[in-house]
Amino acid sequence: MEALSEKSSVLNGAAPAGDQMAMIEACLDALWMEQGLSGNTLAAYRADLKGWAAWLAPRGRNLLGARRDEVLEYLAQRVRGGARPRTTARLLSSLRRFYQYQVRERRLSVDPSALIDSPKLGRPLPTALTEAEVDSLLSAPDINQPLGLRDRAMLELLYASGLRVSELVGVEVTQLNLRQGVVRVVGKGDKERLVPLGEEAASWVERYLGEARASLLHGAQSKALFVTQRGEAMTRQAFWYLIKRHARRVGVRASLSPHTLRHSFATHLLNHGADLRAVQMLLGHHNLSTTQIYTHVARERLKQVHGEHHPRG
Repeated sequence: MEALSEKSSVLNGAAPAGDQMAMIEACLDALWMEQGLSGNTLAAYRADLKGWAAWLAPRGRNLLGARRDEVLEYLAQRVRGGARPRTTARLLSSLRRFYQYQVRERRLSVDPSALIDSPKLGRPLPTALTEAEVDSLLSAPDINQPLGLRDRAMLELLYASGLRVSELVGVEVTQLNLRQGVVRVVGKGDKERLVPLGEEAASWVERYLGEARASLLHGAQSKALFVTQRGEAMTRQAFWYLIKRHARRVGVRASLSPHTLRHSFATHLLNHGADLRAVQMLLGHHNLSTTQIYTHVARERLKQVHGEHHPRG
């Protein structure tokens, strides 16, 4: 029965091993065209699918010949290896999208990942710095050096605008309008939005442009607003390293993530009475429910302040 099920699931035969990567890339190209997935999401799906194909290979199987019990075994093995529920859920999503595409393209008649439940995910509260911690972090770079001035401008812009780190490092000079005090960014799903900079961030970016960027480029040309000392565009990984280094320098010991300043931006706006819809637009969230998580952060902070300072807290 199992052999019959496997045979019926493959209409055009299992693809040769050499075609595995081509199949993955064809699927990712289709997802990009149809759904406008970000480069980071596509890279994660690619890594998931390559790992799945590599796991199948020693078992004499390939992507089109995989069975449902093998999908379950692979997921269970990843969980035993310490994979978190969110990582497992994304892995299952990668497999589902791949196999749904193959069914649609008539390479398969049965999706081996169908009817497999995703792990239940709690919704962790995002970590936000206090306003005092943000001030310490922003003042950490040595602004007497070109690299320090660049870092200060990047941190100021990130906190003032609530950009994602990927959006920040992707900003080009032509997307910046200091006279109007806005930056045009391309977010998830290739959606554009105009985000205000604020006077403080605008002044630091202007100072970086006037005093540091040219010396970092060493005569080279670059579209990127923020560049390294080699004259190349800053990467997410490099900027994340810089944030951690500056945080250590000033003793900010809060749990940091690449989105910590983005979370702080949203939380501090709400703490100071900003409208939730306005915060949603600034963050570029498609659904208001995504933004509402920050109201929980704000409430938790208020409860903490009450407990610490009220005589009957």
